[in-house]
Parts: sequence; structure tokens; C-alpha cells
Amino acid sequence: MGGLFSISMPCDQVVNQVSQYLCTHGSYIYSLSENLAALQKDIEVLKAKRDDVQRKVCGEEFTGRRERLSQVQLWLTNVLNTENRFNDLFSTNNVEIQRLCLCGLCSSNVKMSYIYGKRVVRMLKETSSVAKVDEMPVQPTIVGQETVLERVWTRLMEEGVEVVGMYGMGGVGKTTLLTQINNKFTETNGGFEVVIWVVVSKSPENHRIQGVIAKKLGLEGEGWDQKNENQRALEIHTVLKRRKFVLLLDDIWEKVNLKAVGVPHPSRQNGCKLAFTTRSRDVCGLGENTLKGHPDIPQLARKLAGKYCGLPLALNVIGETMACKRTVHEWRSAINDLSSYAAEFSGMEDEILPILKYSYDNLNSEQVKSCFLYCSLFPEDHRLEKERLIDYWMCEGFLDENQSRERALRHGYEIIGVLVRARLLLEEVINKEQVKMHDVVREMALWIASDLGKDKEKCIVKARGGLCEIPRIKNWSAVVRMSLMENEIEMVSGIPECSKLTTLFLQKNDSLIHISPDFIRCIPTLVVLDLSGNSSLRKLPEQISELVSLRYLDLSWTCIRRLPLGLLVLKKLIHLRLDYMKRLKSVSGISKLLSLRKLQLLQSKMSLDMSLVEELQLLEHLQVLNVSIKSSLVVEKLLYAPRLVKCLQVVLLRELEEESHRVLAFPGMDSLRKLIIRMCEMWEIKAERKTLSSTQGFPNLSSVHISSCNGLKDLTWLLFAPNLTSLEVLDSGVLEAIISQEKATSVVIPFQKLESLRLHNLATLKNIYWAPLPFPCLKTIHVTECPELRKLPLDSQSVSRVEEFAIKYKEEEWFERVEWDDEGTKLRFLPFFKFFGPEWQVTYVR
Repeated sequence: MGGLFSISMPCDQVVNQVSQYLCTHGSYIYSLSENLAALQKDIEVLKAKRDDVQRKVCGEEFTGRRERLSQVQLWLTNVLNTENRFNDLFSTNNVEIQRLCLCGLCSSNVKMSYIYGKRVVRMLKETSSVAKVDEMPVQPTIVGQETVLERVWTRLMEEGVEVVGMYGMGGVGKTTLLTQINNKFTETNGGFEVVIWVVVSKSPENHRIQGVIAKKLGLEGEGWDQKNENQRALEIHTVLKRRKFVLLLDDIWEKVNLKAVGVPHPSRQNGCKLAFTTRSRDVCGLGENTLKGHPDIPQLARKLAGKYCGLPLALNVIGETMACKRTVHEWRSAINDLSSYAAEFSGMEDEILPILKYSYDNLNSEQVKSCFLYCSLFPEDHRLEKERLIDYWMCEGFLDENQSRERALRHGYEIIGVLVRARLLLEEVINKEQVKMHDVVREMALWIASDLGKDKEKCIVKARGGLCEIPRIKNWSAVVRMSLMENEIEMVSGIPECSKLTTLFLQKNDSLIHISPDFIRCIPTLVVLDLSGNSSLRKLPEQISELVSLRYLDLSWTCIRRLPLGLLVLKKLIHLRLDYMKRLKSVSGISKLLSLRKLQLLQSKMSLDMSLVEELQLLEHLQVLNVSIKSSLVVEKLLYAPRLVKCLQVVLLRELEEESHRVLAFPGMDSLRKLIIRMCEMWEIKAERKTLSSTQGFPNLSSVHISSCNGLKDLTWLLFAPNLTSLEVLDSGVLEAIISQEKATSVVIPFQKLESLRLHNLATLKNIYWAPLPFPCLKTIHVTECPELRKLPLDSQSVSRVEEFAIKYKEEEWFERVEWDDEGTKLRFLPFFKFFGPEWQVTYVR
């Protein structure tokens, strides 16, 4: 048999080599039309240069001042030969172009087109090798300038140096120096194909700069003047990206946007150079020298970079602005400016915000745009609860108030999804129910809300601004929205009438003790008022009754003892939040708020009682109710009020001790999302449901917290919560099982959506479930002080998905040990193992 050998090569390497070959050699065909056009332009430029040189040489010979040099004659001869070869090559271009097919990607005669295309590329390289430099007249050299010229020239020609700037006051010889650099390229071209000189002057106009460059490149043909700036930039870029060029810019007063002009930025890869003169050191800033200007500057630079992490455009512009700042005071001042009103920072309003606005302009409706701009009212890095944000939008009228709350919520979540996908909002990694806004995106939103900076008093945002009083505003009548949250304001007193103000955020002003009646009278059109988190605020003026348009009021975390009677006449109020009001004694008369749709009464001093249950049943439009209850009798009365049961979203049961109600029986509660049970003496919790396949149960219950309930032996009712994501059971001394095998009469698999499980100080807990479970969503397990729990019901697949795993015991115990493998990627079960010592702990966070 004959010899046989083989070569083994990775598939991706083969593909890479083939693609490189096709890109290099295939371009002879599919770039033929483009290469022919470029070659024709080069020949025209070369002929024009030939004519200029010929005219200059003939003039010198005619006057007898100089004789024609041999190298000049050789160059003229080479140009003539090149022109003849081009004419020969170009004579068949129509035939070659007609051979192309498939939109120019292939040819009917690949071999012939390949040969022709290769000849075009070779000639294109030859014609590009002639350096295009116009020698310029220069004034007599000043003593010492030769040294400066040599230093600048050496630096410019140094490998790795692409840009050299020269700054100084007028008249010191900057233009002369740049002219001498230009003329040195006529002596030593350094392999550069074209040297372009542009006088920029005080007002850099891209249109004029493009015209100078186009003339140098021979692009000023028919139709050039009719092209817009972008078309000109594209044509200039198409030519220069193939050339090794030098660009000399004289008399720059501010930054020139090379991209907008069409000039590729000089780099080590393309070998191009840029030299310029300027009177401003700011234009000529050098980053490396700046960082060495003060030992604190690098740390401040890192702080600034962190603020705009994820937005390279902002980092570029701010970096250019800060490059000339050499003192630590300038850096600290800049950081302060960017924190207060970044739109006024150099380059922000001209370069960054208009580009970011493109994402805003592409939002699909004015409704979505309004919702986006609303997010800028909150402080930097503020985490926004999605549902609370939607509540604001509902009350502001951004969402249709006539639709059901469920439909409005879906619509609100859709809008948030649109903004997240557009990167205008960022979804939190840990808590998916929160979003936040990037600092620069927030500045863009504030800029847009102020009519692109023209009307800065339309939207006043001084959140987290260190204020001790209401800011002074020149034109209060122009203010539509105002956010003064997270300040140290002590008193809110009268202001000129603010007839357009619809939104006022005053939350988390810990020092706020007084809101004057005069102030309330000055804001008659207010729709949203948030006073939450003002722990020193003890009362509201009765004049709140004059806020006839108010739809949203948040008084949570305040120390108000009683609601003013004037509040109860607000016929348009639809959202009232009274959570964590530790001194609130009563909400008697709340049934007068006929439009109320959402009422939150969690963890306040006043709990739900019999009379309040009666009042709440009179609220015909109520859709959401969050309450705390301390009486089993009240629980029973509430659960037998079907319309209120449909409204329950968050329920806290605390200190239920009546012996006559040892069994808590829940009806089906479709709206219930969170259930908290603390210090209750019931023996059992039941779900009143005929079958597990029926529509009753807790289909939207996602979070359950149970603590200090020393009568419960199991939580089998959780089988009726198919969408449970978080379960915490703490300090319950007689609990034996989470799901009891004896009571679970159906084959429903529990905990299919569970993400977090925490069990603590459960002395009698023996099992969570009697068999291994898949736990497809489980991420975190914390089991502490559960000495009788010997097994975790984790199957092999669920084990690999857990991200955080912690078990802790104080005394020696038998336990089926679960630990991570050597690679830290999977848990493995070990046989029963006895642990010795006073304490054993396993903690792993992936």
C-alpha cells in the first residue's frame, strides 16, 4: 500500500484561515468597483500634482534661476508611465465590471476578475506612495527655534506618539513652528502619503475644515457642495482610512471633533500623526502628567471613573476635560459639580447628553417617555421598588385610571421592561423587584425635563443636596415637579403661589417638624405628596383639605398621632400609605375617602379592629389592602368579608392568643402576596380548599415569615402556595415538619419556585419533606440551631444550583453531611458522620 499521512487541525483554526484568505484575496473581486474609484481619484490627484510641479519647474528654468534636477525629471517620467499604465488598465474597466454578479460579490469569470482586481490594488498602492506635501513660506528662523523644532519633530516621529500639541500665548511662534514641521515632510516624508494643513481659528466649523481637507485629497468635484456634513465625513474617511497621513491643525481654540469631520483618529495601528497649535493649555491637556500633579488625584480620578462606569462616551468626554486639571482643588470641584448638576459640566450638554437622548427619542410613546423622566426625581443610585414606582405613575395619570389595577400593573411592568431593555433603567441583580438609573442617564433625564436646559426651574431636583430649607426659586409659577427628599429641612413655610406644582417629594427629611398652612395654600394643584420617613413630623395642618387634586399621600414612618379631619374630604385621593406610624391612634372616618383604591396600614400603632373592618367595607373602589391584625376575632370577621379578602395583599398577624381560635382557616386568597405571623398561639393553619386542583388557595403568595409561634407542629398548608419564593421559619419550639407526610393527602410537589429557605432555632424540627425534591429555583439555604434536622430534601440536580449554603450546630449531632466538591461547583452527600466539638459550621457563598 502507498504511504498515508494526515494532518489534524482544529475546526475553528481552519475556518479562521479560510476566512482570512477569502477576505484578503476575495476583496480583489468584491471590492473592485470601490478600488477602481479610489484609483481614479488618486490618478487625478497625481496628475494635478504633476502639473503643479511641471509649471513650477518650467517657471524656474525660464527665469534661469534654477535647473531641473535629475530626480525631478525621474519623478515626472514615472508619473507619465503610471498614467499610461492606468489608461491601459482603465480601458477595460467596463468589461470587468459587467463580469461581476451577485451584487458584486462574485464574477462570471473568477480567474479573470481576480487577476484584474489584483492589478488594480497593486497600482493603487503605487499611486499612494507619492507623498502629497505643499511646501509653505516661512519667516526667518528665530535664534533658538531650531532646537525647539528638533525636539517637536523628534517627538512627533517617535513610535507610539500619535498626537503632539503645542500651546502658548499669541505671537510666540507656534504657527511658524508648525509651518517648519510641514516643510520638513517635503525633505523626509517618513512614508506618509499626504500631509494636510488646516487653519482652524476660534470657531471650528466642520463644514469649512472638510472643504480644506477635500481640496487636498482631490474630492472637490461636482456635487461636493450639495452634500451634507455626514456625507462629506464619510467620503473623507473612505479616502483617509487607506492612507498614512499627517494632519496639521493651526490655531485651535477648542476641541475639534475628528470623527465628525471624517478623519480617522491617529493610532499606532494606522501610523498616522496629528500636530496642532493652541493658546489654551486645556486643549493641550496630558493625562499622564495630570495624574502625577498631586498624590490625591489618582484616587479622585478612580472615584470619578466609578461614577460613570458603563458609559465609555461619558468617560471619554470627562477624561478630556479633566486632562488639564493639575490641582487637587480642581478635581474636587469637578466631582462636586458632577454631583450637583452634571449638565453644566464641560462637554456634558454638548456631547454626551444629546447622544444619550437618542435612546430616549426612540422610546415608542410619550407615555413611556413620561414614566422614564419621572425616575429622575430620585437621588443618585436610589433603588426604586417597581410596584411603588408604578403606583406613582398611576396617581400621576401616566397609566389609564379606568382600567383594573391588575391590568395597570401589567402595563407598568411592561413599561419598566421597555426602559430596562433600552438601558435607561438598570435592574438590580440581587432584588429583581428593584431598578435604578445610571447617574449620567439621570442627568440626561433632568436635562430633557428642563426643556434641554432652557427651563431649569420646571423640574427642581435637590434630592440628597444637604438643604436645611426650601430652596430659593426665581419663578415659582414655572415649577411642575420638585424633589427635596433626603435633606435636613426643618420647616416648610409659605412661598409664592406655585400654581403648576403637581409633585412634591419631601420624604426622609429627619429634621422636618413643621409644615405651615400657608405653604399648603400655595400648592393647590398638587397630585402627589410624599412625606414618608420624616420621623420628627408630628402633625399636618388642617388646610390639607385644600389640596383638592391630591391622589397620592404617603405618611409612613412619621410620628403623626392623628389624621387631620381635612384629609378626610380629599375626594380624589386614591393611594394612602400609613405604614410604620408608631404613634397613630386612629383612622376613624376613612370611609369618607370614596375614591380610595390602595390603603397600607402595616406595623402602625393602630391595628385593624372591628369598627375599621366595617368602615373598609364601605370603600367601593378599594383594590389593595395591607394590614396588621392582633385579634383572632378581627381575623375571623375580615376573612368573612369577601370583598376585603380580595383586596388583601400583605397581612401581618401578631399576638393572636384567643383560646377559642386555635385553628386559623384561610379561604382562597388570590391577591395575597406576603404573610407574616409572629408570636401567635394557634395550633394549626388550614387552607379551606376542596381539592388541590381547584382554583382556591394562594396562587400569588410569594413570601412567608413565621416566628415565635409555639403551637404549630407543621406548615402543610404551604402546599397551596405554588409560587412561594421565600420561606423563613424562626424560633418555633414545637414545629416537627414543614410538610407533614400524614397530612399531605395529594401528590403535589411543593417549593417549585422557592429561592430562599431560612430555618433557625427550631428545636424539634425533624424534616422539611420526607423525600428528595428538585427545588429548581433554590439559591440560598440557611439552617441554624436545628439539632433534630438530619436530612435536607435536596435531589442531585437541585444541589448543583444552590449558590449560598450554611449549616450551623452548637452541639455534636448525627447528620447526613452535604458539602461542596473540590472544584466548588457541586454539593455531594456523604454518609452519616459524627461531628465532635462545641460548634460545627459550614458556610459557602458561590
